[in-house]
Amino acid sequence: MAKANAKSKAPNARTVRPCDVEPTHANCNAREMLVRVGDKWSVYVIHVLDEAGRLRFNELRANVDGISQRMLTVTLRGLERDGLVTRTIHPEIPPRVEYELTDLGRTLRKIVRGLIDWSGAHLAEVDAARAAYDAKHGKPVRSALAG
Repeated sequence: MAKANAKSKAPNARTVRPCDVEPTHANCNAREMLVRVGDKWSVYVIHVLDEAGRLRFNELRANVDGISQRMLTVTLRGLERDGLVTRTIHPEIPPRVEYELTDLGRTLRKIVRGLIDWSGAHLAEVDAARAAYDAKHGKPVRSALAG
């Protein structure tokens, strides 16, 4: 009997995507929102705005370690477009622009806090798993979190 190709799937296996759960418009768009709130910077920006409240651009940038001006601009535009962040322009010279979470954005606080708490509670386990993997495979794998 020939060996099955390791990359082939079991005959009854199928890939489950959000749209496979129930093919509704809302479920198909869930992936888009997961991409938004799960990207490298959005969770961090949501967390900082939750902790600090309303912030000016440079204050926010100073509190989001490692983010470039361009990436913060792109992230804030996306969060604003999705209704999670509000941008207020004060008619002053020079103009003062502030960002804060909307009511919808604040609904993510508990989820973001949960992710942060989970990360802190399991950091030692993740570090041990990484060390074991690196020892077995010879070198560290570049993490998406490594900037």
